[in-house]
Amino acid sequence: MRILFTGGSGKAGRHVCRYLRDQGHRVVNVDLTPLDEPGIDNLTADITDSGSMFNVLTSYADFDELEPGTGVPRYDAVVHFAAIPRILIAPDQETFRVNTQGTYNVIEAAVKLGIRKIVFASSETTYGVCFADGTADPDVLPVEEDYDVNPMDSYGLSKVVNEVTGRSFQRRSGADIYALRIGNVIEPDEYDRFPGFFADPGVRRRNLFCYIDARDLGQIVDRCLKTDGLGFQVFNAGNDTNSVNIPNSEILARFFPGVPVTRELGENEALFSNRKIREMLGFVEEHDWRKYVPEDQH
Repeated sequence: MRILFTGGSGKAGRHVCRYLRDQGHRVVNVDLTPLDEPGIDNLTADITDSGSMFNVLTSYADFDELEPGTGVPRYDAVVHFAAIPRILIAPDQETFRVNTQGTYNVIEAAVKLGIRKIVFASSETTYGVCFADGTADPDVLPVEEDYDVNPMDSYGLSKVVNEVTGRSFQRRSGADIYALRIGNVIEPDEYDRFPGFFADPGVRRRNLFCYIDARDLGQIVDRCLKTDGLGFQVFNAGNDTNSVNIPNSEILARFFPGVPVTRELGENEALFSNRKIREMLGFVEEHDWRKYVPEDQH
């Protein structure tokens, strides 16, 4: 597939771009900073500029596409990750503006240009625990995609608005538009952080103890691109188990006493449930943290 990818120079995006390239897709990264990666093309553009989004979606990827003399090839899909990635980087209103206006611009351009597959990054923060003022409990556990999202912060709110934007454009176009509520992204070189999580599991409470290996996130995006006909969907993008080495019985007793549990849970089954991506997309985890953290450290 020929894929326009926004935000491919970021922490999650660069790993997903590499994964998609390695699957044989042609990836064009649109970002304010190019990604220096063999086999990935780059265009520098701002997602908050609507005209730029229409332009990059009707542009050549690189000089080789001039050779056939048949005009600009059509994009098969858009993957939209570009955003201000959390609170406390920019002022709140700027985080909200960039993330909501940028997502509107990208999806609008893609839909109006007839692109039938759009995948975009939402966030675990929509569940309202991560960036809450004070300690917030989820309404129920595990958290699944039918949860009534209600965050307190500008970043989580921007992602909720983006999901509504995606749903609206899907309704008017009939395209496949999938939102990924991405968990806490862990890069391959970050597994040395996990012994610290085990020593003080409370540091993972705001993340609902979730994580997503950046390479497994690449697989999830690829599965989205290859799974057609689902219309508008929201998917939790997380790994199969929690990011700590204690069982759910202990996590629930220590950190979420009194929170209703809606179904039977496996001993280590992720409280940030990925059941939907396993059942609907065929996701099979490849990068369990247990492969990378020495046994004597957990």
